Amino acid sequence: MTQDAGRSGRPMGPEGPAGPEGRAVLLVAGLADLAVTTLGSALGVVSGLLRRSDAAELASEAEQDLMARGRLALDRYAAVPPAHLELLARHVTARETDGV
Repeated sequence: MTQDAGRSGRPMGPEGPAGPEGRAVLLVAGLADLAVTTLGSALGVVSGLLRRSDAAELASEAEQDLMARGRLALDRYAAVPPAHLELLARHVTARETDGV
């Protein structure tokens, strides 16, 4: 394979500029392209939703869905499990009340 000189005069490999700086540039350019493409398609979906006649009802359902998801996320991550010794103490207390 031949290597062409890029705009900066550095050798170009088959994938683009050679070296770690070139890889970083390609990664950033790829991420930027992905972000632009995703944003464009998201805007198309949003504009399509705004044209609907039941947009208010749809927004209300979306709000309820987001609130339910938030509640589930908080329950999953914010709830602190009881301490291990606390659990053992509860088991001992339960056994003592059952045995007496």
